Amino acid sequence: MEAGLRAGIILLSAGIALADGTGIAGVAAPLPQIASDLVREFAVPEATQGIGVDANHFYAVDNRMIAKYDKASGERVAVLEGQRNGPIKHLNSAVVVDGEIYAAHSNFPEWPPTNSIEVFDAATMQHVDTLPLRTDRGFFTWLDYHEGSWWGAFAHYNTVFDRGPLAHGDKDEIKVVRFGDDWQVAEAWALPDEVLEKFGDMSNSGGSWGSDRKLYLTGHDAAEAYVMERPETGTVLKWLATVPLKTTGQGIAWDRSTPDVLYGISRGESRADNRVTANGVVLGR
Repeated sequence: MEAGLRAGIILLSAGIALADGTGIAGVAAPLPQIASDLVREFAVPEATQGIGVDANHFYAVDNRMIAKYDKASGERVAVLEGQRNGPIKHLNSAVVVDGEIYAAHSNFPEWPPTNSIEVFDAATMQHVDTLPLRTDRGFFTWLDYHEGSWWGAFAHYNTVFDRGPLAHGDKDEIKVVRFGDDWQVAEAWALPDEVLEKFGDMSNSGGSWGSDRKLYLTGHDAAEAYVMERPETGTVLKWLATVPLKTTGQGIAWDRSTPDVLYGISRGESRADNRVTANGVVLGR
């Protein structure tokens, strides 16, 4: 009888999954980890906020700067930089769609938040448009284009910055959104508490849709991405799995010319130590 009791305790502590996704006595089974490996790594001083990528280049995002690099050689091809104290305050991530770079932009850490999408020609690296976002949901941190719609996230923080109030609200107010016509928010989802805990006092910094039709999210610091999907019911995204990455959070971007490669950044102690990483990810279909 004692042996049977010990076996039951071992099974319970291991969280053996049942058909409903929980373990014995309702203990949640651990979420799976998706395998990944480092494919390429480049020294890129501008890699402080996020990354965009197309067939031949990647685009490292700094606060007021986007630097264009050759994907094969890692050589810098061009760079654009906004004026100090100019209208571009805080570029946060980028996605390349139809030859144009769409960059999430905010006035972070000023308060109250104002947000826009800044558009650049990927060939000439010239600014071509500003799309103001008429919303007070928080700081706009990333955007992506998926299945005919634009998506993004508005961040809140549980920390104090130099030029704003404590927490800027509450990080529980983070929302992932789908935009409709005229960049109005058509739908919005919250994040699970377990994912919010992963962000610490910071927020959701990066997001990109994979070819598996899953949304991959990153925080500000952790070297991992969280695989999410829209729920069948309710307003909270479902957390499916975690991908360990050679990154330190912030913006990410799937390489749509090589669908199993996810680009990210790794910030160092100095700009000379900053890196762009290309991570091979084993995707489900």
